Amino acid sequence: MDKHYLAERMEKFDKLISSVVPLAGENIDTDQIIPARFLKATTREGFGENLFRDWRYDDKGEKVKDFPLNNKKYTGKILLAGKNFGCGSSREHAAWAIFDYGFRVVVSSYFADIFKNNALNNGLLPVQVSETFSETLFRSIEDKPGMEVEVDLKAQLIKLPGMSISEPFEINPFKKHCLLTGKDDFEFLLDHLESIREFEKNSIYTLETY
Repeated sequence: MDKHYLAERMEKFDKLISSVVPLAGENIDTDQIIPARFLKATTREGFGENLFRDWRYDDKGEKVKDFPLNNKKYTGKILLAGKNFGCGSSREHAAWAIFDYGFRVVVSSYFADIFKNNALNNGLLPVQVSETFSETLFRSIEDKPGMEVEVDLKAQLIKLPGMSISEPFEINPFKKHCLLTGKDDFEFLLDHLESIREFEKNSIYTLETY
């Protein structure tokens, strides 16, 4: 198996309790997440360095102090984003950059479909919540930076433990299985290779038919 593939295998995800980095604003597109000029690599490593590059740094290459990812009061593995996150182009690098930076969950009241699928395929959990819950999260984090949020994939539940507030979220059952086991589509097929061969052997149709 290719050494780059082994290095990029998905991590298992079950439950995460973490503080949150809030990024307000709707319609954050993939070019803002990772600008096109940084899409030169073919492996997933290193993209986190340029996540939100044009917002994190000014024209002189200095960090913008007030930008949430540069603000020391905000840390954690959960990114809270505004509505319609990940719109624009279909570049998979957007999910790579968010994951490589260190986030494992993105919460939004709405995700662009292609970004959502790219995230799930790369071990990044997109949690879509109601606008009311999203607003509650933003207000709570603004009032209390560093507060922790719990994301329970098995139960499909996002919680604010300190406030006894929670909301369920949806996820494709197959992608849920992949995240829980830490296996992508390819590894899932490898696990069932013998069953696939047995099915083919007993089928009137075979690969040679096509």
